[in-house]
Amino acid sequence: MKKFLIFLAFIIIPVFAYEVYTPSDYKYTENGDKLLFVVDYSNSMSEYLEHKTKVNQVREMMDYILPQISPDTKVGLRVYGHTCNLLAYNACRSSELVVPMGINNTKTIISEMSRLRPRGMTPITYSLKQAVNKDLNGQKNIKHIILLTDGGENCDESPCDYAIELVKTRKDIKIDVIAFNVHDDDDLAQLQCTANVTGGRIVEADTKAQLFRSMEDLILPHKNVEAVIYSGD
Repeated sequence: MKKFLIFLAFIIIPVFAYEVYTPSDYKYTENGDKLLFVVDYSNSMSEYLEHKTKVNQVREMMDYILPQISPDTKVGLRVYGHTCNLLAYNACRSSELVVPMGINNTKTIISEMSRLRPRGMTPITYSLKQAVNKDLNGQKNIKHIILLTDGGENCDESPCDYAIELVKTRKDIKIDVIAFNVHDDDDLAQLQCTANVTGGRIVEADTKAQLFRSMEDLILPHKNVEAVIYSGD
């Protein structure tokens, strides 16, 4: 019943709802774009799926997709959950920009992803805040975030609420989400909201092949999606 009520909250349009920005506002081009990957390195990413850990499948996917991105695109990598902390406060701030925005970053990104190990929690909202306010600060034009996660927020925050507040003052940020082996309805609803209110997309992947196709769908080429209306309440 709880999940059903939460689902209704997302599809019912309240009186004071506001329209979110549509993808047409972004005018994504192949020159001078800014693309930041925010990748889950929480403990669950060490689980096996199709005889290989999820994190290794993500590394292989990135090794495949990065060389296909336009060389004019500034690319960066932020990871979260890559450190183990006994205190919840520290665990929920385990998020780091390991590769700053720049061009020709493929080798550095792959190297950093190979060095790190999944260990901690899933501070999605904190990571998105850091990405917007620090990593992409000062970058001009449209900023594109691709969040890849195998679960929902578990640090007592809401990425959906943050996205709703973000678009009230910013329309230069688009967040796409790849939900990798995520099956919890509440988590998927939060992730879908996070993407939709910023004019982004959510794609689900349960296999390595689907993971590769999901990233291709988001980058090669960019496709239009319909905007969804959410309430800020």
